[in-house]
Amino acid sequence: MDKKIKRDLLDSINPGDAQYVLKVLMNEDRKISDKVFHILMERLNELDSYEITMDVYYQLDQLEVEELWDRSGKTRYGYVEPSEEAWVMFEEAIEPFVDEMKKYQKLGMSLQAKNYCIGIIKGIQKYEQDSESEFKNWATDAPVEYVDRILSEWKEGNPDSTDIAEVEGLVW
Repeated sequence: MDKKIKRDLLDSINPGDAQYVLKVLMNEDRKISDKVFHILMERLNELDSYEITMDVYYQLDQLEVEELWDRSGKTRYGYVEPSEEAWVMFEEAIEPFVDEMKKYQKLGMSLQAKNYCIGIIKGIQKYEQDSESEFKNWATDAPVEYVDRILSEWKEGNPDSTDIAEVEGLVW
């Protein structure tokens, strides 16, 4: 097979296909499996809470009031309160970050889970303080509520008391 065709094929695979191929290779060769594990651990340990803070902030700051208006109001099934839908949209924006934090907890990577939690909390706080988004006016209590929620969810992973005190010290 031509090198260009191989390169094009590799560039075009979707995440599901890549995962399948990786699992097959790991099951067939212990060295490959060990190398994949090593690369993955390096990647997971490269966690930068400032980057997470900024990702959370930008994700929230991109919520648009026009989308809120499109998703709320009178519908064929009744009425959707805009402020309630704003909370739903806020949660949808935050949920991938919470899932990632929980992944670290499930893997027993407590330091990374703590740093991820810190990044999420600081990102929400930055949004609350710095964002000039019109959307923010529709979910005024959401940032404070979600900081508390995220802190509670992180605590469910049983962090030690020193880590809890450190993270709680960041909360408004």
